[in-house]
Amino acid sequence: MQSKTVVVKLGTSVLTGGSQELNRAHMVELVRQCAQLIQQGHRLVLVSSGAIAAGREHLGHPELPTSMATKQLLAAVGQSRLIQVWESLFSIYGIKIGQMLLTRADLENRERFLNARDTINALVSYGIVPVVNENDAVATTEIKVGDNDNLSALVGILCSADKLILLTDQPGLFTADPRSNPDAELIREVTTIDKTLRKIAGGSGTALGTGGMATKLQAADIARRAGIEVVIAAGSAADVIQTCTSDTPAGTRFLPLPEALENRKRWILAGPAATGAITVDQGAIDALQMKGSSLLAKGVVGVKGQFERGDVVRVVNSDGDTIAKGLIHYSSADMQQIQGMHSNEIGQVLGHDYGSEVIHRDDLVVI
Repeated sequence: MQSKTVVVKLGTSVLTGGSQELNRAHMVELVRQCAQLIQQGHRLVLVSSGAIAAGREHLGHPELPTSMATKQLLAAVGQSRLIQVWESLFSIYGIKIGQMLLTRADLENRERFLNARDTINALVSYGIVPVVNENDAVATTEIKVGDNDNLSALVGILCSADKLILLTDQPGLFTADPRSNPDAELIREVTTIDKTLRKIAGGSGTALGTGGMATKLQAADIARRAGIEVVIAAGSAADVIQTCTSDTPAGTRFLPLPEALENRKRWILAGPAATGAITVDQGAIDALQMKGSSLLAKGVVGVKGQFERGDVVRVVNSDGDTIAKGLIHYSSADMQQIQGMHSNEIGQVLGHDYGSEVIHRDDLVVI
């Protein structure tokens, strides 16, 4: 069996078994499976939810107001408890772990992104299992990734993972909601993520967790563009981690795109949140999608939000659907003036010129 780098994401519902407390008996079983993976020569990264649930448990399930400060309080108490549990369980198998707490701010800046990548790869190279969670105790709304499904996809990009396993309370992605539709069928393999599939995925999951099937679909879409295979499976299934690393994985399998993005474009896809959007015409869309061209000002028909030169923006069609994401060469104020113009007119209108391309193809990820 070829050695692989595997990211395993464990949702709160998996760690609690649907209860209000961490299910340590099941966590032991998950660690056993992880240890087996390592013994087979694979490299493992764990993305673990459950800090807030662990905090509530440790404090005796107090009645607290629903606010950001309360969540941060519970995360601050629970994160240390959670990592202690993981440390004690992995020590049974003689495996060391290292904690990494991340926010989007750690991924937006290129230098910090590379530092995080170096840290996680150093841990893995020394046989230490990184246990990653969002730094909920300090993260504000502006710098939160928002859920550990998408965080796990970003972690997969950081460590150049071969496979991302998203373990949840459902066996995978179904043709309809299995909780309300008895005719719902499990989708075994996905090669294309489209509007129909996103509609099937629906909304969020349990009250304890922040993610549902929709966020898992978002995570799968990000990861597969970076060349990572993704599997969504039930965390309660027997030997699920072992099965998910086989050639016939349990649950729903998302095949990676054949042409994975190079490292710089992986950062554009994974790190910075878009600060604005530019709307383009059909001619520009065809040039981006069919020819791999750069985006020129002539194809831009609208500007949304405020952004500066070098920010990440979304490129959208007339319906608001995202076509691409990239580093823009002109600010939103500049774009308001030069949209629809030929490249040779930019300098005359603005009094300065940062090049003929609004977004160069080397700084552009086509979605």
